[in-house]
Amino acid sequence: MTPLFGRRRSANSAESERKAAAGASSAGAAAGTEESVSRRWVVVVPVKRSSRGKSRLDVPGLDRAALARAIALDTIDAASRCAAVLQVVVVSDDPELARESATIPALRFVPEGEPHGLDAAVATGIAAIDPGGRMPRAALLGDLPALRPADLADALRAAASVDRAVVADAEGTGSTLVTARAGVEWASSFGEGSLARHVALGCTALEIPDASTLRRDVDTAEQLGAAAALGLGPRTAGLRG
Repeated sequence: MTPLFGRRRSANSAESERKAAAGASSAGAAAGTEESVSRRWVVVVPVKRSSRGKSRLDVPGLDRAALARAIALDTIDAASRCAAVLQVVVVSDDPELARESATIPALRFVPEGEPHGLDAAVATGIAAIDPGGRMPRAALLGDLPALRPADLADALRAAASVDRAVVADAEGTGSTLVTARAGVEWASSFGEGSLARHVALGCTALEIPDASTLRRDVDTAEQLGAAAALGLGPRTAGLRG
């Protein structure tokens, strides 16, 4: 009797150990998932209404508003496909952009309300998605029609090692991306000559290669041509023919 009882106890003990191991494995996987999510970014893309945006983008034969919207949509789409991005938040008062961006997965659209500039729009997006700054956050300008998800991912990985970071545009005076890691108060100062202001705010200027599509923002026909040499997104390329 005793040996049989002993064997049953061993079987029960083994079963308990298997359950405990399974529970520990599940808990570890959940913790790993949470850790993975915490390293991914919330990216806010402020976009002016197409009728007001890109006033210097004059391309013969193309409607400026339609072109500006296509550029924004290609930028948003590329950001949404970036492996380092958890959530893309678009802040705009453009109803056409809202409708057309509905086909892009994992996207949140936040109405801008009364326009008060890019920095105010970015702050609106951050307040809507992560007011406590628990996630790493980034502001990405919506005029990067050649943007590749991998280039954005490279910059975000580099930004994760500093409190605040900035990526310079191709001219080296403006900014295309500004970041703040989790727990760091948000600050941005977009506009002409913004790189120096962002550095003054404590942003580290990331060493991103000149050839990176993240640096190729578009405000003029000449800049659009330079972006086209890197390969435009499908919406912008479709308009240019």
